[in-house]
Amino acid sequence: MGGMPMNLLKNKKHTETKKETTPLKMKRGQKKLFALYAVMVLTFCIGATCVYAAGDPLAVVNNLSTFIFSLIRAIGLILLGFGIVQVGLSLKSHDPSQRANGFLTLAGGIIITFAKEILDLIMG
Repeated sequence: MGGMPMNLLKNKKHTETKKETTPLKMKRGQKKLFALYAVMVLTFCIGATCVYAAGDPLAVVNNLSTFIFSLIRAIGLILLGFGIVQVGLSLKSHDPSQRANGFLTLAGGIIITFAKEILDLIMG
């Protein structure tokens, strides 16, 4: 074999692949953020206490149900208004497909607005 002896080639490969790494230094702001994070984690872990519900649990469920149905009613009213605008624009432009979409949106808005009353009628 011409060139370098075999043991020198092996040593050369090992010295080329070894690279030393140094740890990165944390800046002052990073140290503060890390300390804040550590304090928050400890606070949530150590400061956790058992919370017992006071009063009637059905009242809490009823309040949540009332809140959710009020959100659904608001969405229904928005759809109802959009359906009215769509029907009005379709009457002005004489577009039958837009008129059909407007009436469907209007009907959907009415159904969503009165969803709670419809469910109460179904449930009895």
